[in-house]
Amino acid sequence: MEDTSIELKNVMHWKTEMVRFMMAYKFAVEEVSTKISILQQEFQQIHDYNPIEHVKSRVKSPESTFKKVQKKKLPLNLPVIRENIRDIAGIRINCSFVSDIHRVADMLTQQKDITLIEKKDYIQNPKTNGYKSLHLIVQIPIFMSDRVENVYAEIQIRTIAMDFWASLEHKIYYKYNKAIPKSLRDDLRDAAVTANELDERMERIHKEVSQLKEDDHQNGNGEKPIIFPPEFLSMLAENEDKS
Repeated sequence: MEDTSIELKNVMHWKTEMVRFMMAYKFAVEEVSTKISILQQEFQQIHDYNPIEHVKSRVKSPESTFKKVQKKKLPLNLPVIRENIRDIAGIRINCSFVSDIHRVADMLTQQKDITLIEKKDYIQNPKTNGYKSLHLIVQIPIFMSDRVENVYAEIQIRTIAMDFWASLEHKIYYKYNKAIPKSLRDDLRDAAVTANELDERMERIHKEVSQLKEDDHQNGNGEKPIIFPPEFLSMLAENEDKS
């Protein structure tokens, strides 16, 4: 009877630790997503251009996580898993232009509570199949009721064109059970080149438009000042007197 009681306590302890383990990644995604949301809102309200188009996040399921544990031949030990599998929490950011990617990455990694652990630049050095993206492994503190968990998260930043290509490649990859026919691999590489050409063209257009706006501003042809009606100014003056 005593052995059964000890075994039950061990099971309950493992279950509690497992719940904490997965919750920490959920909170990490929420923390990073909040930081990105703040940047989005700041750019929308204050600046005339927002580099962040779309954000998507996910936490790997326990099943998917343990499949990776088996693939890496790791022991079923939570601290070991935490240290060796760093993409359980994942955030993907889509930007309009290639130049935005490093700009957004810098804004995030320069925040005091985000520590950059690893950076893989598949934009400067694309994968052989044509895949392009910027991958960051970061660590962020999560304050629990009785501890602070330093949690790893993976942030992928790419353009819309890169994301469209990667999504298509991913679907084909699993449809053919990772054995993609050569003709399709060649087509995908060609599509990657086309996507890159589109990004370069859109970048040029973006720079030209920005230069035209800058020229207009310097020549005094920029946005005209806002002229408030007298009634509005009187209302502001009355409120200021009351305060």
